[in-house]
Amino acid sequence: MLTYSFENMGNDTLYEHLYKLIKNDILNGTLTAGYKLPSKRAFAKNLNISTITIENAYSQLIAEGYIYSIPKKGYFVSALDGIMLRTEAAANNPKLENEQETTITINSSVGNSSFNSDFTDNTYSHLPDYDANILYDFASNSTSKSVFPFTIWAKLMRDILSENHDKLMTTTPGTGSYELRFAIARHLMDFRGMNVKPEQIIIGAGTEYLYSIIIQLLGRNLTYAVEDPGYKKISQVYSSNQVKVCHVPVTNNGINVTELDKSNADVLHLSPSHHFPTGIVTPVSKRYELLGWAAKASSNQRYIIEDDYDSEFRLMGRPIPSLQSIDVMERVIYMNSFSKSLASTIRISYMVLPPHLMDKYNKLLSFYSCTVSTFEQYTLARFISDGYFEKHINRMRNYYRGLRDSLVLSIKKSQIASICDILEDDAGLHFLLKFDTNLNDVEIKRRAKENGLKISCLSDYYYLPEQAQEHILIVNYSGLDEAVIPSAIAALEKCF
Repeated sequence: MLTYSFENMGNDTLYEHLYKLIKNDILNGTLTAGYKLPSKRAFAKNLNISTITIENAYSQLIAEGYIYSIPKKGYFVSALDGIMLRTEAAANNPKLENEQETTITINSSVGNSSFNSDFTDNTYSHLPDYDANILYDFASNSTSKSVFPFTIWAKLMRDILSENHDKLMTTTPGTGSYELRFAIARHLMDFRGMNVKPEQIIIGAGTEYLYSIIIQLLGRNLTYAVEDPGYKKISQVYSSNQVKVCHVPVTNNGINVTELDKSNADVLHLSPSHHFPTGIVTPVSKRYELLGWAAKASSNQRYIIEDDYDSEFRLMGRPIPSLQSIDVMERVIYMNSFSKSLASTIRISYMVLPPHLMDKYNKLLSFYSCTVSTFEQYTLARFISDGYFEKHINRMRNYYRGLRDSLVLSIKKSQIASICDILEDDAGLHFLLKFDTNLNDVEIKRRAKENGLKISCLSDYYYLPEQAQEHILIVNYSGLDEAVIPSAIAALEKCF
């Protein structure tokens, strides 16, 4: 029977501590593929903790792909083929082996701190043109004005304006103000376990701008792969920048690596922590397989662009670790923004470049000016560093969980409950509704519009229409008012 100590837990909860202990034993080979874990009841009795704690730890490990369950048989350790641990990577890469940890301490208006060193702005559903006939919008990802922290934001702006006259009138570096990059780096460490330096971060007004920087940095002679189905704007942006784009199919556990190999792609753009539109979470075994794909290119020109949109809003368990945090070969470019966590109209995005690409950027592209207002950068930096952002995320997570639960409950109590299944409803701010119907998607959308509903279907996001799955609705709920849920579901009932 497995036995673990619960001393030296730090700030972790019981289930987080147990999850980390099991995960470490899997990664270091103590628990091998196929090993059967104790039942929840027996494990709880042995450790003298509750079965709920065991269940939560197991659920998180399943979500990340470290273990799997077989009904009536139990829980088993997954086969993590292709994993290269940091010690192995260091043996093959002297640069990593000799790399020293760096501690940065700064004194600034943001605070005294030490740091151990839209896709993403994923406006993934099209912003709607105004239509007076649309009463309920399940297609857009707008943010409700009632949840934005206007009072705090206004106070911080006033403070910045009164305290930082000189800084506000000084041009920030092309990569963005150091204060904001420092605040983001610390947030990534605290929230995502990513040990990155502020010097690796580039701030931009929207991810489309950052995509263009990546293309100039990596080159237009490369082939860029995107997910299919996926957010069409990404491939449109790449195509408009005169680069070759290929579409790689997504399976039920993430992108198809066999098809990725066949595509001869050099750069892969994906959202492993919460794929849009399917909602799939890429398991850890597939993540290491993708890192292996990126590392084995003899030209050293393969990269993965990790689009981590709405990672803050995993509503069950811990956030899924980023692909960047397990990358030891400098192959991952991490991207995120504040469009989902604050508001869809805040056009502040950022990317984290591997050190060698940051060196290349500084040599070739440092002449670019930062595209985000200095005033907004300092306000956001203060919002993060003073702890308001963390509190806001926690409040929003509870708010969205309540909104999702109300919506799901309303669906389950409705007349359509017998003909639909709810899929992928515990991660991010959208889920899927799969209907058992003979209606095609064109007819479903036509009926929805007649009943005042704006909806989108999974089939809308396929590159090849013949590959599309029909009868699956995408339900975006971030901008929905809870008070209209019953009438919105009643309108949806009429469509069927």
